[in-house]
Amino acid sequence: MVMARSDMAAGRHYRPAGSATSQLSAWRLSRAIQPYLFVLPFFAVYILFLIYPFFKNIWISTFDWNLLEVAFNPDAREEVGLQNYERVLLGRNLIWSFGHNIELKLVLLAVALAAAWGWFRQWWGSTAAFSTAFLALIIAFALGFHPGEKGRWFDGNFWNAVRNTFVFVGLSVPTITLISLALAVFLNHQSRAMAVLRALFYLPSVLSVTVITLIWTFMFNPLQGLIGNVFRVFDAEPLVWVTNPDLAMPSIVIATVWWVLGFPMIVLLAGLQEIPTERYEAARLDGAGLWSIFLHITLPGLHRPLTFVVLYQVISQFQIFGQAHLLTEGGPGQATNTLVRYLYLTGFRDNELGRAAAMAFLLFCIMAVASFIYLRLSSREER
Repeated sequence: MVMARSDMAAGRHYRPAGSATSQLSAWRLSRAIQPYLFVLPFFAVYILFLIYPFFKNIWISTFDWNLLEVAFNPDAREEVGLQNYERVLLGRNLIWSFGHNIELKLVLLAVALAAAWGWFRQWWGSTAAFSTAFLALIIAFALGFHPGEKGRWFDGNFWNAVRNTFVFVGLSVPTITLISLALAVFLNHQSRAMAVLRALFYLPSVLSVTVITLIWTFMFNPLQGLIGNVFRVFDAEPLVWVTNPDLAMPSIVIATVWWVLGFPMIVLLAGLQEIPTERYEAARLDGAGLWSIFLHITLPGLHRPLTFVVLYQVISQFQIFGQAHLLTEGGPGQATNTLVRYLYLTGFRDNELGRAAAMAFLLFCIMAVASFIYLRLSSREER
């Protein structure tokens, strides 16, 4: 009794063992929760602005949803199930033939052969090569469907927009990749002049699409534009760009390449600087030429940056909207009407929000397939 009182007088208190255990458990629980509290704001914003709108879009795509009518009367929408998808994807009296869209089919067959060759040369892993070749063949097969005699697509403008989008991606992505690679190799030197050139080539990337289209609208003007004046210097007739069905799409490609070139150039330049210089020195000592060094050292060293650049550009350029909307307004005669622009017009001009939501989900499927290929290419197994 005397010892207990003296301990209490000295300020020492005895607590039951259960209390210490509960405090330890609470401390461990708080330590386990703390990391999730840091990422909670991100997940809240992600769910609110991405996950919820995504599922809301799928829900809207199952309705006949007139934007103006539902704005005044929420009960004006009518549930139609998958009719919006049928109207977008299908048609009457569809047939399949090999010669239909033969140009795009040949391009896709070339992609499938390139994937097989990449697997044979061990540039790609088997899974990535198989996925790319299989996807190219599936798309090539789907391009063979078209309306037969007295047949028609239920929404022919949709397929025209899809075709224009694929044409734009097929023209822009290889051009952006090749030019950015050439610029990265050329600018891979440490000097003040190279630093200035890097800044100049990257500068258009910070401009908005509105500014870009204004610049190139003036550039393509056959009467006052710079390109037209260059033609006149050589006594040639200036080309009419944005109103010519054959040149409208190339004009959008040119403007887009000039606009987005800076970012892939910087990515590839960073990849070049990660390649050890000892490899180049050893190759030169062995008598390798410039082309051999580029083919066997530079390209393999840029495998992952190139994969990122190509697939990032594919995903980005499939979503083209501003250039086609502002530079050519989808014309002439629907020649440059892309998928996102047609989706926008369907939803906000024609007030058919349900059909526009179905198109948006189909566009998401295209992006998901491209992302899947990217993830397969960049996985640890393929590395």
